[in-house]
Amino acid sequence: MNERTIELTDIAPKDFWGAQDSHLETIKKYYPKLKIVARGTTLKAFGEKELLDEFEKRFKRLMLHFSRYNNIDDNVIERVIQSDSNVEQMNPSDKILVHGVGGKLIKAMTPNQQKLVDYMAKNDMVFAIGPAGTGKTYTGVALAVKALKEKQVKRIILTRPAVEAGENLGFLPGDMKEKLDPYMQPLYDALRDMIPPQSLEDYIAKGIIQIAPLAFMRGRTLDNAFVILDEAQNTTHSQMKMFLTRMGKNAKFMITGDPGQVDLPRRTISGLKEAVLILKNVEGVGIIYLDDKDIVRHRLVKKIIEAYKSIENHD
Repeated sequence: MNERTIELTDIAPKDFWGAQDSHLETIKKYYPKLKIVARGTTLKAFGEKELLDEFEKRFKRLMLHFSRYNNIDDNVIERVIQSDSNVEQMNPSDKILVHGVGGKLIKAMTPNQQKLVDYMAKNDMVFAIGPAGTGKTYTGVALAVKALKEKQVKRIILTRPAVEAGENLGFLPGDMKEKLDPYMQPLYDALRDMIPPQSLEDYIAKGIIQIAPLAFMRGRTLDNAFVILDEAQNTTHSQMKMFLTRMGKNAKFMITGDPGQVDLPRRTISGLKEAVLILKNVEGVGIIYLDDKDIVRHRLVKKIIEAYKSIENHD
């Protein structure tokens, strides 16, 4: 009897096999002549070679579907296993960036967000500048996850300058990770929308996804990575220069920030504002400005920003 071993790569087995292995049991029904056994991330099938070849080909299509869409069900299993054609191809005109957790479709929601997507396709380094709620970070994380899924990069690195907005990290309880995790929470939140929990845990444990304060970037060369510097308005001149010069081979850098929310000490020049002036004519660097029209949070956020602007303009 012939044996075939298939490994689930970058897929959480609990999600793929289904509750009480329901998806696995459905798959088995289509191959009654094979003995199929799954343990953890490993599947073994026993039977005739021709049938094993067909099974492996269609099972790998199922894995590809799950990697792309983050879910499978009985209908998908039936369609993929019984179809003679290759797994459905993405329509080039389809603007979906990532199929998130629970089938959530993540895509650019405004013309400027789409412009950000287009700029990132054409440039290796892009500055995305605009007020809170304009989707800079969220769109950036979606692009990073897309690049990882499509194997354009080997890892995602998300970083922020650890400037305390009214709090001192030294007085917070816990070790350094516990102190920094709340500060990095927006980055975790975006990732949780796009990657199933177990897969995300595995990515972080293996270092495929890294979330760290900007100081941890010093001395590193970042190759084969999609790197996002968030809250870049809070970088100093030396921090920004240090970060930009970490760029290695086959790397994509996105720098996001809101020049209107600088938390640096008075008279300290924002590294973001300075970098945009210095690099505005450098080929391969894209700069996109988002504005109030791109705010995709609660409708009140836009009104709140406008109200504050009117007061600040009268000061």
